[in-house]
Amino acid sequence: MSDAVVGQVAVDQLLEVLDLKELGPFRFRGVSPRVGPQRVFGGQVAGQALVAAGRTVDPARLVHSLHGYFVRPGDPTEPIEYQVESIRDGRSFSVRRSVALQGGRTIFFMSASFHRQEEGLDHHAPVPPGVPAPDDVPTMADRLARYPDRAGIWAAIPRPIDVRYVGEPGWVAPGDRPPDPHQRVWMRIDGQLPDDPLLHACALTYASDLTLLDSVLSVHGEVWGPGGVVGASLDHALWFHRTFRADEWFLYDCWSPSASGARGLATGRMFTEEGRHVATAVQEGLLRRVGE
Repeated sequence: MSDAVVGQVAVDQLLEVLDLKELGPFRFRGVSPRVGPQRVFGGQVAGQALVAAGRTVDPARLVHSLHGYFVRPGDPTEPIEYQVESIRDGRSFSVRRSVALQGGRTIFFMSASFHRQEEGLDHHAPVPPGVPAPDDVPTMADRLARYPDRAGIWAAIPRPIDVRYVGEPGWVAPGDRPPDPHQRVWMRIDGQLPDDPLLHACALTYASDLTLLDSVLSVHGEVWGPGGVVGASLDHALWFHRTFRADEWFLYDCWSPSASGARGLATGRMFTEEGRHVATAVQEGLLRRVGE
């Protein structure tokens, strides 16, 4: 039912979006997909900002955390300039500040820290029990076929990420969406990525913004769009705990500890199929009822 680009073709288009043009020392330019939403997707600008920062760091140092703020909506028809500031290069860590600009105005800024690999203490909480395997969960095509009137932008934009909701998506009608304290989604890049760890981190950053705020709505059985809520990401933080491949399945286990004052807080943990905890995300979003 959908003409959206999927699979390796969509993945190659994502790689083009993440392949920034170098304008000079610590300056880069990125573009948005040719088909997309009316404003730049937050995961895209965060991923591109991380690409810019990472290109100024020794490749042996891997990103372990990032913290970003969405300041203004971005225009997908205009290029985005990224300016990187080198905050510090120490013996073990490198810190960068990456700023995204359009028309001379900041639309997003991020601090990112990179760490050389070291041995140390190692533990993590277990993967949630009883979660079905990705092959036992409906595909996005299955979801779109079941709810064509609610599919919205999902039905048209390129989908480089295979997204499989364990529960109901945030765009499913309220009557079909009972309250649930968790929003769990299987994800993977829907094709092959190069082996560059920075690209996998940027792809995971892109994916981390796709469904995280759904968990705020999930608590209340609410829905995005008509009859429900409109929203926007305000800030985003991501910690990378262990090495991973973004083109292999990972479970995004999300929940919302609080919502008030038209803002909702969401946190998510990412686990491989083998149960390794590879990343944690936290985001606050603006959530307003349609028409308010």
